[in-house]
Amino acid sequence: MKQTRLLRLLKLLTLIQGGSRWTPTKLAEACGVKERTIFRDLSDLRATGIPIRFDNASKEYRVDPDFFLPPVQLTRDEALALSVLCEHVAGSEQIAFTGPAWRAMQKVRAAMPAEVREEVEKLGGALSVRVGASSPPDGYADVFERLQEAVGNRRALVCRYESLSGSGEGEAFDFEPYALFFSVRAWYAVGFHAGRGEVRTLKLSRFTQAKPTERPYEIPKDFSLDAHIGNAWRMIPGEPEYEVEIVFEPSFSETVADTLWHKTQTVEEHEDGRVTFRCTVAGLDEIVWWVLSMGPHCRVVKPEALASRVRELSERTAARYRASGSRAGL
Repeated sequence: MKQTRLLRLLKLLTLIQGGSRWTPTKLAEACGVKERTIFRDLSDLRATGIPIRFDNASKEYRVDPDFFLPPVQLTRDEALALSVLCEHVAGSEQIAFTGPAWRAMQKVRAAMPAEVREEVEKLGGALSVRVGASSPPDGYADVFERLQEAVGNRRALVCRYESLSGSGEGEAFDFEPYALFFSVRAWYAVGFHAGRGEVRTLKLSRFTQAKPTERPYEIPKDFSLDAHIGNAWRMIPGEPEYEVEIVFEPSFSETVADTLWHKTQTVEEHEDGRVTFRCTVAGLDEIVWWVLSMGPHCRVVKPEALASRVRELSERTAARYRASGSRAGL
């Protein structure tokens, strides 16, 4: 087989496996040949056992998703980045349920050239990734699995959930999950909560039941996790949106200015060393705890609703310590 044809066959397979709706015309254009040549090449690839098929509905070629080529050749930087992330985040399960990524990386390492593998192992020991570890997955692994299956199969669940507020505690409700995401030490599911009649964000570790049903549902075409979270301080958006302005004293200015706390933030530096932090946030329930974590090193300028909540919670905290017998239970 001529080298040019071999390269074209490999290119064809790579393009089709990569998706992007490859029609015969687009493949011919990408490879610089006529469509009849593409048909002949695809026929030869099928003859070798590669499961390429034409989808009549979408008018595109596809490769059976269970078919994989040997691992691609990674550069040193690519291999090192993957190895560090998998070892320190997935290998130790700092983020629950990412263990399979570490097992997959072990297979990738086995296929690396010896010199690349040795360099990755040597450099990897000097790099580390530390994130806020999640709680052990043992208590809700079954919930994670069933929610994954529900999203994939588009079948609703009957659930029960432990609410911190205690409202509706233990009541069964239908739940249609749209997405799972990890944020700030925990896994969450976003979906339609039939009992509340709205899209809600629920913490996986608080599910006490997630029973699959055969009732189908559709994820709204306009749903986007980013759009749903919007300008929430962390993950749960509230109403309305507030323009926040907080002044930090010089001792905390550098820490605040050098960190991306929120996607809308701006920081104004002052000649006396203070900084003014501004952002647009949806709801105050999450940001109030961040402000409190800064202690007396900042002052909320606006909105007054945030300043009032910080003041009230600070006074209640101080009162608890001023009270006699502060060592007593809460």
